[in-house]
Amino acid sequence: MKTLIIEDEKAALRNLKSVMQEVDTDFEIVGEVDSIFDGVEWFRTHPMPELVFMDIHLADGSAFDICAQVDITCPIIFTTAYDEYALKAFKVNSVAYLLKPISRTDLQEAMHKLELLGGQPKVAKQPDLSEILRSLKKEESYKTHFLVPVKGDKFLPVSVDSIQYFYISNGLVKAVDGDGKEFVFSQSLDELAELLNPHDFFRANRQFIVSRKAVSDISLWFNGRLAINLKVPVPEKIIISKAKASELKDWF
Repeated sequence: MKTLIIEDEKAALRNLKSVMQEVDTDFEIVGEVDSIFDGVEWFRTHPMPELVFMDIHLADGSAFDICAQVDITCPIIFTTAYDEYALKAFKVNSVAYLLKPISRTDLQEAMHKLELLGGQPKVAKQPDLSEILRSLKKEESYKTHFLVPVKGDKFLPVSVDSIQYFYISNGLVKAVDGDGKEFVFSQSLDELAELLNPHDFFRANRQFIVSRKAVSDISLWFNGRLAINLKVPVPEKIIISKAKASELKDWF
């Protein structure tokens, strides 16, 4: 399989090539590039390969810059230092990615995914790459930290992972972490809902946005409604309307 590798870390390149040899000796590496500029130039001067391994973050920018300038029609397996949490949408869209350091099992599973797209990798049906890139770009844009003002003259970095829920209290938007500590936010709940990964946070109602990992259980409520019970104390019952109950179930 004619394969192009786009990777700017020498150690990562050695690791990938070594694992490729372990998994399948049919890989034929037709090019190795380490920058956006060289990647674009390679595609413009060479026939389309059958597979591309592409590091998402290169020294001179994002690999998406290559995709924006070149119509890549072959399958792409992205390699990244990001964790699985940040690339959930990418997996759902059935395009493989490999988390560094790459293991033999990782690559085997990636190649199996390509086969499932339509037979052997060389003749596999191509996914909608543009839609996948849009999904991944949006995934990368979700907030992982907020700078929250404290004591009037300081800002405190707060990890999104630590937040159990957001809620409105007396006109103020607050977040509560696992220790029960509260932080006041300048954004509205509507704005926060756009900044948070919907895989991990659910807009329960007008007053609450809850974290998936904070949910203890869900109770049946009156008139077809549901109540979300959290692992941490909340100032009031979190009620899900009948109209939104199915959305909550789908979220899980």
